[in-house]
Amino acid sequence: MRILYVTTTFPVYSETFLQREVHALRDLGVELTIMSLHRGDAEFDGLEIDRFSKWELLALIWRLPLIVLMRFPVFRKWFKELFTHRPPTGLSFWANMLGMGVAVVREPQIRSMNPDLVHCVWSADPASFGWVTSLLVGLPFSVGAHAYDVFDRGGDWLLRTKTREAILVHTSTESAYSRLVDFVPEKKLKLIRRGMNQFPEFKLLRSEREVLRIICVARLVEKKGFPYQIEIYAALRDAGVAFEARIIGEGELRNEIEEELCKRGLDDQVFLKGRLSQAETMKELAWADILFHTGVIGSTGDRDGLPNVIPEAMAAGVVVVASPISGVVEAIEDDVSGILRDVNDPGAWVSECQRIQHEDAFSERLREEGRAWVDRESVASRNSGKLLYAMEECLSSDKKA
Repeated sequence: MRILYVTTTFPVYSETFLQREVHALRDLGVELTIMSLHRGDAEFDGLEIDRFSKWELLALIWRLPLIVLMRFPVFRKWFKELFTHRPPTGLSFWANMLGMGVAVVREPQIRSMNPDLVHCVWSADPASFGWVTSLLVGLPFSVGAHAYDVFDRGGDWLLRTKTREAILVHTSTESAYSRLVDFVPEKKLKLIRRGMNQFPEFKLLRSEREVLRIICVARLVEKKGFPYQIEIYAALRDAGVAFEARIIGEGELRNEIEEELCKRGLDDQVFLKGRLSQAETMKELAWADILFHTGVIGSTGDRDGLPNVIPEAMAAGVVVVASPISGVVEAIEDDVSGILRDVNDPGAWVSECQRIQHEDAFSERLREEGRAWVDRESVASRNSGKLLYAMEECLSSDKKA
């Protein structure tokens, strides 16, 4: 199968699951062409990446009038949808317009390429590219619809249009599935989890945990709940729990977090490590006893799906303590494969950290059950195989229709 794999930027350090998906699909024999709509690297693992240049949009000056004059029914259908639905934000509007513009400019190349399927990994600009490409060229396209796509400000602009026109809608969490199934037919809505190509070594439980090692791997943004996490660190200190915490990631809240840690006198125990490579992050997981995830629902409705680091931590033998938000509860069964506690109750987090610190049997059970969940649910080759099968099945149904 020949697939045009369209994403916003590729590769991205916080989207390693896409890199793993690309590896797995290629191993399954798929002929992939990767298109990155906004920056990205020139190549990935020996595969050249088609990086769109914004200068190419100048071709809209003559290509768009040609579409209006020579294919007015297509133009009318396209623009009818644009003026029927209001974009939730300016960012959403321009991201989607970028995808549409690329589809218009690149139409001749896509016709020549003639892939079996255009797979759009996100519901914003990639899916808008896929939708307009299907209007212009008649190619089938599939859409990935995940946490931000589905929940932020009620979902991406034109989400219903794009999922209606796609032959396949892929999501990776039950929480997103439960929202999408309200307007996407179940026969083309597929819940298929992300996965890992290679599992980290399942480390031994540290026998001496007088000083707990805590790690958080997250972008420094609102939905990660850092004000609550800082309260938990303060509560741990006040309870006399010796610990060191490392926060890995960058984001708009970095200065605010640094200032609050200094203000609370926690800057000698909680360290901001910044952005690290995947290999460096895995070394940090090997160091840690506990992974904190204090996810919340943001002011715009945005929330996490199932953060990639949670199954990575479970695979490595790190106990996950997390808030019961969105897709997290699909991987963590409380007191079985990890611990779920409300971020508004720092005392409960302290109690569970003390149990992990002092109770070997309890910690070992959580670690083993966490690894077992990952073994069942998070193998990239298996899950990408399910995605490929779903693509082939929907393509076959589409041709018959």
